[in-house]
Amino acid sequence: MRKIKRALLAVTMSGLTGPIWAADFSDPTWPCIQRKVETLSLGLMWAHEVDPSLRAADGELATDAASLADLLALRRVELSDLEDDVAAFGAKYDGNAQSLGLVFELVFDRLSKRRGRIIGGIGEFSLSQIALAEQIDANRLAFDTEMAAAAPDFDKVDALEEKIDWDQVIYSDRQRSITYLCETPQLIEKRLFAIAQMLSYQVE
Repeated sequence: MRKIKRALLAVTMSGLTGPIWAADFSDPTWPCIQRKVETLSLGLMWAHEVDPSLRAADGELATDAASLADLLALRRVELSDLEDDVAAFGAKYDGNAQSLGLVFELVFDRLSKRRGRIIGGIGEFSLSQIALAEQIDANRLAFDTEMAAAAPDFDKVDALEEKIDWDQVIYSDRQRSITYLCETPQLIEKRLFAIAQMLSYQVE
């Protein structure tokens, strides 16, 4: 029975042999297929210069720009639902590139910071997965060593087996979320480009 149990465990754990990640990534904090781009450039998305004094100014423009930027930065709000808001802002400020650029700068600042936090979180996630995989390997080695002993401590073997099984479940569950995590920075980048286009259409 113990030999059968050991064989079943070997089959169960075979999925963790070899490299932990699907590819050989040189950066252990980046397990994603997508290329890692840590920072974005506002100038690549918005072609118009913005007067620095507008960023510190108070008044109706500052209030309106902040309100529109708040809406555009909400990723769960479809941009198509905000076309009227963007058009109304453009009409109110006569398609002024400075005013529209202020909106984009506010959105860019918010979403690029959020994107940076997500990239940092992916790095922490990746390192925790590597640590968990190493823990599983260590417990597998301890399991094999105990089973090879002349008189195995089966209580210890059972505890190791349970620990390995549980850690593998946690590891696998986490891996299923990696696709979404890796796509998120790219989705934010695409939204920023789309927002820049929406605002640019209003420039006279």
